[in-house]
Amino acid sequence: MTEKKEDKFIQWVLFATGISSILIIILIIAFIFSEGLPAIFSIGLFNFIFGMIWNPDIGLYGVFPMIIGTLLTTFLALLMAIPLSLCCSIFLAEIAPPNMRKLLKPTIQGLAGIPSVIYGFFGLVIIVPFIRIHFGGSGFSVISASLILTIMILPTIISISEDALRSIPFEYSEASLALGATQWQTIKNVIVPAAVPGIITAIILGMGRAIGETMAVIMVTGNVVQIPGSIFEPVRTLTSNIALEMGYATGLHYSALFSTGIILLTVIVILLLLANYVNYKTKVSIGGGYL
Repeated sequence: MTEKKEDKFIQWVLFATGISSILIIILIIAFIFSEGLPAIFSIGLFNFIFGMIWNPDIGLYGVFPMIIGTLLTTFLALLMAIPLSLCCSIFLAEIAPPNMRKLLKPTIQGLAGIPSVIYGFFGLVIIVPFIRIHFGGSGFSVISASLILTIMILPTIISISEDALRSIPFEYSEASLALGATQWQTIKNVIVPAAVPGIITAIILGMGRAIGETMAVIMVTGNVVQIPGSIFEPVRTLTSNIALEMGYATGLHYSALFSTGIILLTVIVILLLLANYVNYKTKVSIGGGYL
């Protein structure tokens, strides 16, 4: 009886922990909406989302350039990070000798623990001057932010993708090799396709990290509210806008920053839903293929 009571107690503790996590998220979302909706009602949803000018001094609040800036820096970072992460995770999971894996894995995981402000300093001292000298302009640009974000999300995507690759049953590789396939053919045609759902999950988490990053992005983008004509022009993201102006905002301006948070939250939810839909369809297609 004692063991059953202990089991029930642990079950209730775990259940309460899960429920409290959900309640905390709901409370945070409710607070953001309660603070931000008055500005949206005052400004107008269409004017707020598709407005091209953000100038609180004259009462103009348009976040469309910042939405474009957020999406542009994120997708450019993913475009660079995904191939690098996938190649690195395949090397670690299938090709690297044990001694090299023991050295590389902690090094990659250590990158995830570096504070974002350090990445920002690196971008400010190394990447921004490099872009300025070789490509012109001020150096504070979309590409500078994307390069920093690429470095920051590499550990997340590599670690989770490697776990996904290593979780594939060894029998798959044995069967492929027994049929005469080379190691590379086995990796390309058997292991990677079977690990695609886990790889997509890694990309989703990396995307969430890139969209939500603030400090490093502030330091290298230039923070100009505009739709950039090229990747070498400055830009401002939604997170940067909130961080830069929240300290002195009052009244409608204060509420508009919370509205910016609502838009950011909505963008993240839409992207996550799309990514999870792709992940679901991939799992279904892989399952159908196995059947």
